[in-house]
Amino acid sequence: MQGLAFLKGLGASRLAAMAAVTLALIGFFGFVIMRVTTPQMTTLFTDLSVEDSSSIVKELERQAIAYEMRNDGAILMVPKDKVTRLRMKLAEGGLPKGGGVGYEIFDKSDTLGSTSFVQNINHLRALEGELARTIRAIDRIQAARVHLVLPERPLFSREAPEPSASIVLRVRGALEQQQVRAIRHLVASAVNGLKPQRVSIVDEAGQLLADGAAGDPATGGATSDERRIGYEKRLRGEIESIVSSIVGSGRARVQLSADFDYNKVTQTSDKFDPEGRVLRSSQTREESSLTADNRDGQVTVNNELPGNQRQDTAPAARDQSKKSEETNNYEISRTTKTEVTEAGRVNRISVAVLVDGTYAKNDKGEMVYQARDKEQLDRIAALVRSAIGFDQKRGDQVEVVNLKFAEPPMAQPINEPSGMLGMLSFTKDDVMNLIEMVVVLLLGLVVVFMVVRPLVKRILSPDPAATPAIPAPAPALTDATQPPPGQNLVTSNATSQMIDVAQVQGQVHAQSVHRVGELADRNPSETVSIIRQWLSEPA
Repeated sequence: MQGLAFLKGLGASRLAAMAAVTLALIGFFGFVIMRVTTPQMTTLFTDLSVEDSSSIVKELERQAIAYEMRNDGAILMVPKDKVTRLRMKLAEGGLPKGGGVGYEIFDKSDTLGSTSFVQNINHLRALEGELARTIRAIDRIQAARVHLVLPERPLFSREAPEPSASIVLRVRGALEQQQVRAIRHLVASAVNGLKPQRVSIVDEAGQLLADGAAGDPATGGATSDERRIGYEKRLRGEIESIVSSIVGSGRARVQLSADFDYNKVTQTSDKFDPEGRVLRSSQTREESSLTADNRDGQVTVNNELPGNQRQDTAPAARDQSKKSEETNNYEISRTTKTEVTEAGRVNRISVAVLVDGTYAKNDKGEMVYQARDKEQLDRIAALVRSAIGFDQKRGDQVEVVNLKFAEPPMAQPINEPSGMLGMLSFTKDDVMNLIEMVVVLLLGLVVVFMVVRPLVKRILSPDPAATPAIPAPAPALTDATQPPPGQNLVTSNATSQMIDVAQVQGQVHAQSVHRVGELADRNPSETVSIIRQWLSEPA
């Protein structure tokens, strides 16, 4: 009852204010509790296509898992403690598909009612989708689109048309030439009959990374400018690496220029050595002849008969001759040399190296620049010559200059804490969560002490204008002690100044009521008769 009386005494306006404050407190602290107890959200997948995002959202809703979508559904956020399990579960179902169709196109297809043309198209789509997924696995590549042209061999044709491919990439930063060649060989190895030189690669800005025209296999399809730029970049990186290890990171600038000769030269030369002769063949020929003088030159029967008797017994004259001939064949040593100089040989290399000096603190603690001595610069120049393969005959030049850089020296790296401090180190997410909780706590304290406390204090405080303080009635004055009429009550000056008109009227009224009560107690019969007279009188 006392509580009910207290609430009735507060009034309707105060009760409404108390209800509003209570609802505001419940809402505020409910928001704080929900914000603190809400699980930390982290990225599940990024760069999702519309199809993949829709499929993943359906799976999350089926599992009743909270999620958030950002960047028009391209990024999905889920609770941090469920990321690993969700990725494994979605990978089991083949999600995300990467915006393309792979070999899963044959999982649910009806092969009985499909024609060979449809099967060939599906095979081409699946091959393009699988190649795009494989290319996206390479670093710095966000998305890939592959188009294959696989022409069929015409009937009664001896020559089959060569297949070709075109690839469109969306990359982060810039791809190196080695990565571009790797993509070309990857696609060429996956397609039967496709050559790397028949693969064209274009980035999202329309820049041609690889030309699909069949080029020289020795150059790998790279142009002369690409070969020169790659060569200069490689040498520049080697020089910067070795010089920065001496003068410090970021304290050296290297510029390199290489002059290439792209003419292809073929040279053939024959050399004969007269001292190096060898006997190849030898031929000897000897002839001898004997001639007799036969005076009887007639051929008769007598002359041809055996044992015939010649009449002339005189001796006949004879001629004898002998001839000898020798032929020797020799081979002379011969050397035939054919030199083929490929295009792209280096004619000359020019290197300019700019190094910064050293910095030391003076007596005032200021950083003072100090130039490097000539001996150290000569050593750096010798290292640079060795790094580029310096050749004085072809006119190579190396210049190492020491000058003060415009920017101040780089700050020393901060050593990471080790031991117990390293174990207690917080990640960026942990720091952000801690800051968020501290801000919410401070905001709650400000609301309680600056808004709620003054409102509650004002509601509970009495209203002096609405409920004036009624002092306790003064003790009734007896007839013996009653002052005569017109006599003022004796009060102190200080008390009379503090009492206002309303309080005085209330006190007088209370005293009058108290006197009437005492008179009624003393004269009950007279009081009853007076009351009956009042009741009998007309209103």
